[in-house]
Amino acid sequence: MIRGLSVGFAITGSFCTINDILDEVEKLVREGANVYPILSENVSSMDTRFTNTNELKEKLKEITKNNIIDTIQKAEPIGPKALLDVLVVAPCTGNSIAKIANGITDTTVTMAVKAQLRNDRPVVLSISSNDALSSNGKNIGKLLNTKNIYFVPFYQDDPIGKSRSLVAKNTLILDTLKFALGNKQIQPIFYS
Repeated sequence: MIRGLSVGFAITGSFCTINDILDEVEKLVREGANVYPILSENVSSMDTRFTNTNELKEKLKEITKNNIIDTIQKAEPIGPKALLDVLVVAPCTGNSIAKIANGITDTTVTMAVKAQLRNDRPVVLSISSNDALSSNGKNIGKLLNTKNIYFVPFYQDDPIGKSRSLVAKNTLILDTLKFALGNKQIQPIFYS
């Protein structure tokens, strides 16, 4: 179903989940998708205890065989060229959710989302946010009611220690993407 499709895969700064995300990029490539890696400015420039920027970029190029989209200027043509059939943002931080929900286009990833929505094509969000059930709750609600926005099923990762945190079940990215291509939200959206 996704063989031959062009899939944008945007990675934002929930650094502790990025290594798991690489497995999902590989899965999409194995399924025959042409995957375009897109990195937020922070992911593209910051080494952390979880990831080394240069190693991440090399790994993504190796997996996808495509160049990294890591500037607003590189992301802008996604719209006019109708480059992508579907765009995945994983992990999608609370900061990115807030910007997407409120139409703020000041990063590579938010430009990619804007460009994709301009073409009336699906965007799949894989949430990873410590404030999802507090200040970002309204933004998630807004996006749940936005045309062409679809969520990977999510859950509370630590209800006692981080009671406002939500993370997506990233192994469901491919399934969510398939549903999104049919203009449907995968269900149930709350994973347990």
